[in-house]
Amino acid sequence: MNPNATITDEQFKQYLKEVREMVEGPYTEWQKEIEVTNKFPEKFYQSNIEHNIYCFSLPVEYGGWGLNEKEILQVQEEFSRGPSGMRMHMHYASDLNWRILDDFGQPEVKEKYMPLFQDKTIFTNFALTEKSGGTGADLHSTAVWDEEKGKWILNGEKWLISHTDCSQFSYVICVTDPDKKGDDRLSAFFVPMDKPGFELVPMPHMMGCRGSGHTGLKFTNVELEPELMLGKRGEGMKVAMHSLAVSRVHIATSNLGISQRMFEMSIARARDRVTFGKPIIKRQAIRVKLANMQMMIHCLRCAIIDFCDDFDLDPEGEYISEKAAICKLFSIDTVRLVSDEMLEIFGGDGYFEDSPYGPTELLYRDCRAMWLEEGAPTVQRITIAKGIEDHDGTLEYQTWIAGSKLD
Repeated sequence: MNPNATITDEQFKQYLKEVREMVEGPYTEWQKEIEVTNKFPEKFYQSNIEHNIYCFSLPVEYGGWGLNEKEILQVQEEFSRGPSGMRMHMHYASDLNWRILDDFGQPEVKEKYMPLFQDKTIFTNFALTEKSGGTGADLHSTAVWDEEKGKWILNGEKWLISHTDCSQFSYVICVTDPDKKGDDRLSAFFVPMDKPGFELVPMPHMMGCRGSGHTGLKFTNVELEPELMLGKRGEGMKVAMHSLAVSRVHIATSNLGISQRMFEMSIARARDRVTFGKPIIKRQAIRVKLANMQMMIHCLRCAIIDFCDDFDLDPEGEYISEKAAICKLFSIDTVRLVSDEMLEIFGGDGYFEDSPYGPTELLYRDCRAMWLEEGAPTVQRITIAKGIEDHDGTLEYQTWIAGSKLD
């Protein structure tokens, strides 16, 4: 463990085991009801509190364990082995939920609210995406300064926002300076959801990740005190992109966890399935599939470990955004290959619910959401391409010198 952690190596290993048993046991069983209701039961939140899901990633001063990013993401890999709607909630709880306020909140707001994350007294959602403008600088929601009231007046709509049924605050990125160009137009706010004029707009059920509370948001003359701004005026995209860089690696780690689970189920199936007197794990075609799955999973895990080495040394490091996008993009290729190969190894049995090997069809559906969370593949390629242009195609590593600029 890192020297600031409040738990030992043995306690950490035991916690990883506890989390794995939790998501593969009761959480997977509860998901059967959630698939119909599209809503998490109260016992899910209570169980998360009992198992320290809302506090393990927090800094010590806010009731957390003082874990670094490499340790936090190992927990993420384990809880990603279960249903992905629950995974989406726990992933957000361990990252963006508190990190944006901690990194960019005004001192008086942080002092009031940061201690309340540890037991889910408060929860947030992240509101960037819009129907009309996507997730870039072309947003249309606005916050206009009212000199007479001494407040910002927020209007507009957001779409496809998670966790809205269990949160009290929303991190909103919007236009404050429409006459400026690009990212300078945008600012970010910590918006209480009980403000007059704040509404939820229902959305239909998704293919997978059921229960994760997706709705649209509508703002009609929502009044915001100046201390609710995150960072400085004009730093909205900075808030978003810095936060998303870390969150994209959390998504990559989710893809790692779900891929590892599907890989293990595939091995078990290949050992048990016998054709012409021989387990199919002995068949060359199946061995090629398993080898490809292992290769992708190993390379993804190595990329995530490398990102953590950089981030834990300097969260503002030069290559953080580019490496985060690489992790997210490669993780999509990984989970796509692993899920497709799993289904082929299982054959028709893998397409049905209640497989004795685990939730094959659920994980196959759920992992499709990973294509889109925190930016689709094209968005990741844009970020990577910008890094290529900025750094002349080089990346640097903590323990590897060759291939760098050697300046």
